[in-house]
Amino acid sequence: MTVAFIPSPKHGIVHIGPLPLHAYGLMLALGVLVATQVAEKRWTRAGRSSKDFGAIVVPVVIAGVVGARVYHLFTGYSWSDGGFVGIFEIWKGGLSIWGAVGGGLIAVLVLARRRHLDTLALMDAIAPGVVLAQAIGRWGNYFNQELFGRPTRLPWGLEIDLAHRPSGFTKYATFHPTFLYESLWCLLVFATIVFVERRFTLKRGQAFALYVAMYTFGRIWFEALRIDDATRIFGVRFNLLLSILLSVFGAVWFVWLGRRPQPASPESRGVAEPLITQADEPVPDRDSG
Repeated sequence: MTVAFIPSPKHGIVHIGPLPLHAYGLMLALGVLVATQVAEKRWTRAGRSSKDFGAIVVPVVIAGVVGARVYHLFTGYSWSDGGFVGIFEIWKGGLSIWGAVGGGLIAVLVLARRRHLDTLALMDAIAPGVVLAQAIGRWGNYFNQELFGRPTRLPWGLEIDLAHRPSGFTKYATFHPTFLYESLWCLLVFATIVFVERRFTLKRGQAFALYVAMYTFGRIWFEALRIDDATRIFGVRFNLLLSILLSVFGAVWFVWLGRRPQPASPESRGVAEPLITQADEPVPDRDSG
């Protein structure tokens, strides 16, 4: 018998006065807002133009959303259930972080080249904001009662309504809250990047490489816990295999960048300043992806 558990919301709608908002979309929007603010602050602290950053924000965000949905459509979307109309119903879930980062990264590479911006410095500025957005966005899965893990009797088990339990798991009531695990892991990744930047002099690109290595390392374990339908290769979840490859790649890339015979530029050291200072205290108060 489970003594305690985390209750799930009965519906994914948040009412702000008479206005009903889908919590999933609200979490995504909040995540994008936080990521944009953090990235722009880091970019301008390096003495770079906020105008240059502002010019690429909207295209990068749009590319990220499109990439997130496209990836889901080919790896986790149920065409028989959702049909063609369901392609556009993103408030119901189905935005993959792999596609979001991939689509956004492609946009960053293209726009940085066209506007003659320092690509690696731009990626470093963006990385901590992206992982904060992931920490917030994962709470959308909580409101949608999706992407949870295996059944568990642990006190922090997540209660899932019968209608949301996968076939073969209907007799279980509580499951591993992988949304919470991943959200907390993303906060740890953010704190680690900030700490490492404060403690060491990183070269351009290393902050982003550290993000890739750390986030995907944690994602290996979250994928191993999840029980939702997913594309598999030789019986193993595709996203788990991808996590392993990207984690190794990120770690190797981090080391390679650190050994390159080039000193860290003054601009990259500026980007590496800690996000939060004493004069800038935080105010106390969060798919197939």
